Amino acid sequence: MAHPIEDYALIGDCETAALVARDGSIDWLCWPRFDSGACFAALLGTPEHGRWKIAPVDSGPNIKRHYHADTLVLETEFSTPDGAVTLVDFIPPRAPLVGAMRPEPGKASDVVRIVTGKRGQLAMSCELILRFDYAQVVPWVTRVEENALRAVGGPDMTVLRTPLNLQCDNFKIAGDFVVSEGETVSFVLSYGRSYRALPEPIDALTALSRTEDLWRDWLQSCRETGRWSDAVRRSLITLKALTYRPTGGIVAAPTTSLPEQLGGSRNWDYRYCWLRDATFTLLGLMNSGFYQAARDWSEWLLRAVAGSPRQIQIMYAIDGERRLTELELPWLPGYQGAKPVRIGNAASNQLQLDVYGEVMDVFYQGRRCGMGALDLDLQQALLDHLAEIWREPDEGIWVRGGRQHFTYSKVMAWVAFDRAIKLAEEFGIEAPLDRWKAIRQEIHDDVCQKAFDSDLAAFTQYYGSKTLDASVLLMPLVGFLPASDPRVQSTVAAIERYLMVDGLVMRYDTHEAKDGLPPGEGAFLACSFWFVDNLVMQGRIQEAERLFERLCGLANDVGLLAEEYDPSAKRLVGNFPQAFSHIALVNSAHNLIRSENALTQRGGHVP
Repeated sequence: MAHPIEDYALIGDCETAALVARDGSIDWLCWPRFDSGACFAALLGTPEHGRWKIAPVDSGPNIKRHYHADTLVLETEFSTPDGAVTLVDFIPPRAPLVGAMRPEPGKASDVVRIVTGKRGQLAMSCELILRFDYAQVVPWVTRVEENALRAVGGPDMTVLRTPLNLQCDNFKIAGDFVVSEGETVSFVLSYGRSYRALPEPIDALTALSRTEDLWRDWLQSCRETGRWSDAVRRSLITLKALTYRPTGGIVAAPTTSLPEQLGGSRNWDYRYCWLRDATFTLLGLMNSGFYQAARDWSEWLLRAVAGSPRQIQIMYAIDGERRLTELELPWLPGYQGAKPVRIGNAASNQLQLDVYGEVMDVFYQGRRCGMGALDLDLQQALLDHLAEIWREPDEGIWVRGGRQHFTYSKVMAWVAFDRAIKLAEEFGIEAPLDRWKAIRQEIHDDVCQKAFDSDLAAFTQYYGSKTLDASVLLMPLVGFLPASDPRVQSTVAAIERYLMVDGLVMRYDTHEAKDGLPPGEGAFLACSFWFVDNLVMQGRIQEAERLFERLCGLANDVGLLAEEYDPSAKRLVGNFPQAFSHIALVNSAHNLIRSENALTQRGGHVP
């Protein structure tokens, strides 16, 4: 059975990523891209579905772990009365992380593991179970060099190089070894296509030094966020690790089918790029000083949405591909039994009107930050199409349960026209301003008249509903209404009363199924950070800080957050690590710092 989600740490090279458990087992890795088939899928099943474990032979060692400062290099220490070793895990980036240089096409990807003796002697074991294509293909293993074992299955090939004499038995590569104080044993697993030459060998220690330098060089741009700098820096490293370096696209998470409810069926593939994340990502990166990463992301976005505005999708593959056919993999039993396991995502075909607002907001924010002029013809085409369809119902931000007039969707349609107007006015762009302003006002009036429920004293999930939805917390954040508006304040109060569980915010009332799936899920962490932002805007700084610190405290021991948190089980749930959660953390930290700085400049104090 897979470990608790919070027991995993992330390593990656900005093209793919792996999850390493506390016990030294790599239980998830898709090669060569985030969305490729997994060669280690024990996360969604058992060790027989693929894993690579290096750990002490004797069970029950003391385990401590941490990332090397300002890097994605993971170090795990195993100690027993007989001895202690460290296991260092990383995936060397295939190109510098700073600047616009892209990885060399066809360059091999390597997972490096270095075991070093720190005290006494410790008997260790290595077990490598490779299963390509989500555990469907058992590869054929041969010894190709004295210290190199090649595994081939269809187009996939890996080569394991280590000084140890490991054996292949029953389609597993395994062996025991003893590490004494001062000794180092390295393992390098390289991926390549089976019809090409063997990947070139690399020196593990040289790769370690270079990898640390690359991450630290990239993080030099990071702006300080006071006492929350550690959490922000770890979040930014995580976001960079979830970036597909060749295109600039950022996946929502490197995993698929980690359940939103333990044992449940709300299991989705998040290894794609959502347009919804665009504005928050852009602002988080720019606020933190990472303009090249923000530029890469916005350029990916422009390429992805290019074409007919009628064909815009809510998500795309990391290189902009549109066909994300959803399939179930019945041979995988799922994370701790949560089925089905899905790859692809059928939500890519939904109509979600909010994406037009998010795209236009990126155009606007990017231009304000000096990213240059954007495609005005594309902007005009998007707005012309939105003018035709904004009155239609859509699927909304969360729910797979039929179309409604969702409040958040209409608010973001308003954002699309609002940002286009601001772009034109601030940068002297010729545009049909009178028409856009009329539509903007029409949408604003429509939302205010139809989305606010006087009985609840709150904006609701969709027109005429009695359901609260945390997405409306974004209304003041995007400028639809000021935080001082009584309707906003009463909405925030209603969400605090009815959607908060153990001090955390649920997306909506999940006790009643609305999408054909069993009800129930964890508290959505991004929504809880949005609540922090609302508290800041209302001047409730002490409350905002308490909630922010509580949310940061939900990260695991190496600073990573999942999509959700189960208040009953006290566990992280959902795909992991989740970009949206870390983006929200970064933005809330900057909002808090700005608020505190403003108070200091006025000679005030935190209320």
